Amino acid sequence: MKIYYMIVTFIFGTVLGSFYNVVGYRLPKEESLISPPSHCPKCNHRLGASELVPILSYLFQMGKCKNCKSKISMFYPIFEFSTGILFMISYLIFGFSIDFFIAITFISMLLIIIISDYQTMIIPDSVLIVSSILLIIELFIKNGFNVYVNILDGIISFMIMFLLKKFGDFLFKKESMGGGDIKLMAVIGLVLNYKLAIISIFLASIIGLPVSLVILYKNKTNIIPFGPFLSVSAIILLLSRVDFNWIINMLTL
Repeated sequence: MKIYYMIVTFIFGTVLGSFYNVVGYRLPKEESLISPPSHCPKCNHRLGASELVPILSYLFQMGKCKNCKSKISMFYPIFEFSTGILFMISYLIFGFSIDFFIAITFISMLLIIIISDYQTMIIPDSVLIVSSILLIIELFIKNGFNVYVNILDGIISFMIMFLLKKFGDFLFKKESMGGGDIKLMAVIGLVLNYKLAIISIFLASIIGLPVSLVILYKNKTNIIPFGPFLSVSAIILLLSRVDFNWIINMLTL
């Protein structure tokens, strides 16, 4: 039965992953999520049902548009597969509990942000607001009125990131961080607590350094979104189950 639920959560994740890709790409551009329907960006061919099956459609079509035969980016099946894996891991760690629903809500928000911030340098407020409302409701179901502790963690995380931005602006004499990153940190603190939120900043910097160097070399740009790295680090902290108490104890000294 456990294998059955693993398969179900994986498939559910791949389907949502396909949708999140559309949300992350269209929402920052203020485009409709419904119209126009999914289509080939090269020939505008409207995708049929057989072309919308996560992962499998890409494999059966050998990575090409069914109509114009132009190549389809491997990013799409990789993203769908990754979403499925993350949902399955969430089930394995939390089972079908309130923590599972908190995890997939949180992960869903972060995946959309990875897409939107990387492609458009925008973290949509609507994604943060809707996700925050859902997470607070779920945390209330879990913790009751003690949810105020989670909200306080979110506020502290927001203030820490805000102060880091102000310090960075002063140090570099220009805007060092977008407002979306600061608001994202509030949601990370809401779910993980403010101490792990601080750790996520350092972890994101470690993850982002080599990737940023590659982007700087290839694109010759000094504008690199930090949201995707924050999102990846938050997912790692949520699912890794690593004991970070020794770091947390250092932060409370």
